[in-house]
Amino acid sequence: HTLPRRGPPDHPPPHASLDLRANPTQDAQGISIESRLDRGRGAVATVLVQRGTLRVGDTMVVGDAYGRVRAMLDDNGNNVAEAGPSTPVQVLGLTNVPGAGDNFIVVDEDRTARQIAEKRAARERNAAFAKRTRRVSLEDLDKVLKAGEVQQLNLIIKGDASGSVEALESSLLQLDVGEEVDIRVLHRGVGAVTESDIDLAMGSDAIVIGFNVRAAGRAAQMAEREGVDVRYYSVIYQAIEEIEAALKGMLKPEYEEVELGTAEIREIFRSSKLGNIAGVLIRSGEVKRNTKARLLRDGKVIAESLNIVGLRRFKDDVTEIREGFEGGINLGNFNDIKVDDVIATYEMREKPRV
Repeated sequence: HTLPRRGPPDHPPPHASLDLRANPTQDAQGISIESRLDRGRGAVATVLVQRGTLRVGDTMVVGDAYGRVRAMLDDNGNNVAEAGPSTPVQVLGLTNVPGAGDNFIVVDEDRTARQIAEKRAARERNAAFAKRTRRVSLEDLDKVLKAGEVQQLNLIIKGDASGSVEALESSLLQLDVGEEVDIRVLHRGVGAVTESDIDLAMGSDAIVIGFNVRAAGRAAQMAEREGVDVRYYSVIYQAIEEIEAALKGMLKPEYEEVELGTAEIREIFRSSKLGNIAGVLIRSGEVKRNTKARLLRDGKVIAESLNIVGLRRFKDDVTEIREGFEGGINLGNFNDIKVDDVIATYEMREKPRV
């Protein structure tokens, strides 16, 4: 006898509709999760096998890196001889550090791997050269390239791991301040700042950013000798904030008009040497010498961009006259003034960028 079934009827498990199978016998394929440059081991890439089985001794291509698998480590740091589908391992033996998210494949010969890697590297260089990034604003970075009305900041980013380099680059691309300044990442990579990085910076007038890495001995001397700006950071947010603050100086300054004071013409004095001099009463603010002015008559602008050439109180030359006081104003060569006209003075001040 069987006991009666209780509860709801049977339902297939959630994964029953998914085909979660992979062929373990084919050549391995997968994706690079993270990579770094280890001082003792060289390039170390953490890869996830998606299909096939990866074995020690296989020749693999990961992005633009390639090499024969010299050793593999599991998540506990133990050496393993092979890794099947859905298995993450650290791979040693690559020629250089691949990027996070790069696909990998296993090929038959080292020569084939090298050819594939070289083609990928060339394609990556061409894409990076053609790529235009989002606009940002920078200040106080004196190594910038000015091209016409658009100013461009070139960057070279080096870091201790591909993930942190990509995170820093991505954060910089999200900065958006305007269209006057353009930022371009010419090169990014994992490892210390090298002489080739300094060479590239010299040729492109770029700034080198080292994230948790430093310039190697000769590279540091070369950068100092050639005046290449190399900046070091260990906190990604500090790098982003400092660069964003620095970018502001590359934008052309914006100016706004600020009214200083108005003066009503009460009387006109004629001088053979100085021309017409307006006897005025300062209605608001203050009128300063050597500032800009405009002349208003019945509320309409009669003349623009006039200069307060001379300013007098009684017989004395002064630099300013405040509200409620009388004085004399000389507008230089402009003599078309009448009683009851208003002289409005102003100056152009640089607007602080938000």
